Order: sequence, then structure tokens, then C-alpha cells
Amino acid sequence: MPDDQTSEVTGTGVTVEFIRHRNALLARADFAPLFTDYYLHLADNKLRYTPEQDGLFRSALAAFTLHCASRPLNEHLAWTINFQAPRLNIFLAGDNEDCNITGRLFTENVREAAENVFFSDIMPRRGTEPRRSVVNFRGDVRAAVEGYYARSEQRPARLFELGGDEYALLVAQPDCDLAWFSAADAETVRNLATAETLALIQRRNYGWHCGCTQQKILAAIAPAFRADPAGLFGDGETIRVECPRCAAAHTLTREAMEAYLAEVKKPA
Repeated sequence: MPDDQTSEVTGTGVTVEFIRHRNALLARADFAPLFTDYYLHLADNKLRYTPEQDGLFRSALAAFTLHCASRPLNEHLAWTINFQAPRLNIFLAGDNEDCNITGRLFTENVREAAENVFFSDIMPRRGTEPRRSVVNFRGDVRAAVEGYYARSEQRPARLFELGGDEYALLVAQPDCDLAWFSAADAETVRNLATAETLALIQRRNYGWHCGCTQQKILAAIAPAFRADPAGLFGDGETIRVECPRCAAAHTLTREAMEAYLAEVKKPA
């Protein structure tokens, strides 16, 4: 039976279907709502990126969300895509239990390497150790995603931009019609509903949400404060800290840090 997954967070509805007689999986969505939430996040946190950086992130965000929608509901996933030209890291995290997506760009202090590198981390459920895959690639986001599927997932996949904010991910299944799969183009994917027999597997609604709070940031900074409070705050009373997952800005005061440490020292 189809699994209709809903979320309290409004966002992008992803449809996952099985293409009968072709033995392929199709995940497809219009990403306008999720892109809008992402741009509001950038505006709220005064984050600015070049058109090239923004285009890479949008494509990666769409591909990652489609990938999450094709995975089991209890999984937590993360991708880090390292590009050498332009030199940047794209980080994306997905929570399939709550259908939340977040991410950010790292444009400073990115390690120089001989090749682009794709990292995939999968946590089967909360509290378990993640499984990591590492794949080198050449090219853009499409090359990164398709290379990851071919070498790590051990099955071919194809990412399509269908126009506007609509994207699709086509993934081969056992006994896939590979000749048809390889020949498919964006027009083929746009017309699948009329040309092929599709069976709905599930619909999920993904929203942009990180969940970072001042308490979580305080907990992350606490070890550095314990080790060297003067080095962390200097002569000031406040510091600005970016969330490592979404780059949201958090202003922490020395007083709040000391109060947090005093609270955690209290016996349970």
C-alpha cells in the first residue's frame, strides 16, 4: 500500500513511483516551496552566495531530497560534496522520521585535493553508528550523484532537471530495461505518466528545518570554553557562532555559557 507520509512543516511533496515493465524507480518533485524556505533562511541569517555557488546548492538540495524520499522512513542521512573548482563543500542532512531537510555551504578553509569527493553517511535509526561511503568524481552535482549510485549503491541512477524548479531521480531496479533507462531524457521523464504504467509507492512532504537552538550550540561550544575561556571569548562578552548544519547565526554570551555549565554540573 502507498505510504502517505505527512509533516507539520510545510514543504515540497515528493512522489515516488515504480515504472512497471521498465523496472525503475522514479522520485519527482517541484522544489519551489523548499527553495523558498531555503532562501528565507539565507535572508534571515544574512548569508550571500554567488550564482554559481547557489546553483550547485540548489541542484544538490533537490537531488538529496529525492534520494531521501526513496529511502526507508527511519533513516537519517547526510551528504558532503566537495568541489575543487569552485572550492567549496556542500553539506546536506535529512531526517526521514520527521521529513526534515537542512544544509549549508562551506566556502572558507576548504581542503585542497586532487579530485572532488562525495561523502555519504547513513544512520539506520537514531542512536546507531552511521555507515559512510566515499566516492571521487569529476564534474557537477549530477556527476557526483550518479557516480555515488554507480559505485556505492551498485545500481545506475540519473538526475534530471525538468524545467522550473522540478527535478526527478530515476533509479534502476533489478531487471531494469537498461537500454530504455540509458536513452531516457528530460522529455521522456516529463511524459512518463502517459507513456508508461506507474505504480505509486509513497508520497512524502519534506520541509526545511534544522532544529538548532541556543542550548544545542552551548553544548557544542562547552568543551572549548572549559579548555580555554579566554581564548574563546577574548576580552568580549559575546561571540557569534554558526550552526555547523545550516549556518544559522547564534550569539552566545559569556554569562549564558557559565550558566549552562553550572546547570549541567548539578546532580540529576
